[in-house]
Formats: sequence, C-alpha cells, structure tokens
Amino acid sequence: MGSKTPMTEGDFFRQSLREQINLKHPMVGLADQIKWEWLCASMSESVESCKGRPASSPRLIAELLYLQYMFDPSDEEVAWQWVENPYWQVFTDETELHTNPPIAICLPTARPYRPA
Repeated sequence: MGSKTPMTEGDFFRQSLREQINLKHPMVGLADQIKWEWLCASMSESVESCKGRPASSPRLIAELLYLQYMFDPSDEEVAWQWVENPYWQVFTDETELHTNPPIAICLPTARPYRPA
C-alpha cells in the first residue's frame, strides 16, 4: 500500500473556494496582482472611526467598489451579485462560499404620504 497524503486540520467535507473554481479566470488573476496590503494601509487611515458599529474592512469596501466600477451594478446589486458569483467572492479574498451579502443592505424606507 502506498502512503496516504496527510490531511490538514479543518472541515473534512468542505473544500476551499479556490479548489472549486477555475484559477485561470481573469478575476482570480486580477485579485492576485493587486497589492491589497498597500491599499488597505493607505485607506485605513481615512476610514477609521471610533463611533457606531465596527466598520467593514477597507479591503472589502475597495474590492466591492472596484467590482461596482467594472460591472456597473447598483449598491444593492453588487452585494447580491457577490453572493451569486464565486469569482467575486475569491476576488474579495474569501476562502469559503458564502450565501449572505458581505455588507448590510440598507433599503430606503417609503415615506408616509402627507397631503399638502
């Protein structure tokens, strides 16, 4: 019998997202080429806040804005398309497939009708 490959710690039945997709896809290549550490360091100074709920990662916000720039969806659409597209999730450095949007989607509430 040959030797077995050692198993790494983690969930036995769950593959990483990069193992499930085509690594030659342009979005994967682009994510690997961008210098995210530099971008996060330069952005974190201007988006830091001590009030309210904790802010989303500057990298995630930059990645979502870049996806919005490339494909021109609305704010709400970019969040829902992120859920549907595993390549977008890899672009945002996710390791597992997620089924919920990466940020909270705030829909405007309808204003009550007030006659003039």
